[in-house]
Amino acid sequence: MNRLSLNQWTTRHWSVPEAVAGCRRHGIEAIGLWREPVAEHGLAATVKLVRDAGLRVSSLCRGGFFTGSTWLDDNRAAVDEAAELGAACLVLVVGGLPGVVPGEALGARVSRDLAGARSQVAQALDALVPHAEERNVRLALEPLHPMYAADRAVLSTLGQALDLAEPYPSERVGVVVDTFHVWWDPEVERQIARAGDRIASYQVCDQLMPLPADVLLGRAMMGDGVIDVAPLTRAVTAAGYAGDIEVEIFNAGVWGADPDEVLATMKRRYATHVVPALG
Repeated sequence: MNRLSLNQWTTRHWSVPEAVAGCRRHGIEAIGLWREPVAEHGLAATVKLVRDAGLRVSSLCRGGFFTGSTWLDDNRAAVDEAAELGAACLVLVVGGLPGVVPGEALGARVSRDLAGARSQVAQALDALVPHAEERNVRLALEPLHPMYAADRAVLSTLGQALDLAEPYPSERVGVVVDTFHVWWDPEVERQIARAGDRIASYQVCDQLMPLPADVLLGRAMMGDGVIDVAPLTRAVTAAGYAGDIEVEIFNAGVWGADPDEVLATMKRRYATHVVPALG
């Protein structure tokens, strides 16, 4: 249980101080932070709060969206924030097709060049890695389920993410294994083994069925959906990953529940669905 981490988005309506206090009440030793609430509370104040609470920062989410036009300054800032927080990694959601904005209707300037968008991601990563090296920050490429390829991530498989990461040292560019995004892939266990020490973050949750109208909110607490978390956990463990394990859930019902009840349920489900597979 000492590896369990609360990804802040699971209790989305909690501020940084509330999430930190919740972790302490429930004996959770790590937290995955998001940049927006950190900015709201203040970076320096968040650094002090987390350190005084004795929590590890398992990740900072997120950088990326490299297929837009203003990505560089924001990603350098994200690297700097991750360095100040001592985050184990900066999660990169790489962005969708140029011109496609999440949640907005398609405009006239949408690109349908998927290969070109993936090339942009590779070029952006090459530009960002030196700054990450200077700040000793590990970048973590997160492949997203293919249903998000147009608007959020043109990386859809762990294999694609590893192909992008391989030119760089594993301590500088790794990958995120998120059960929601990779469970469907028939190659996933082979790619997890291939990833080895490039696994920078392991995130767990389940997938609802049927999916809601907003598929972004299709995550669920472990055991409430269709994902068998145990084989993925065993594969990640066999690959050598020994870091924190985040529970990250985007779900309107979870967000509307009492956050303390959410954390209590999260701990029970983690004990049932994750811990036995850790060996």
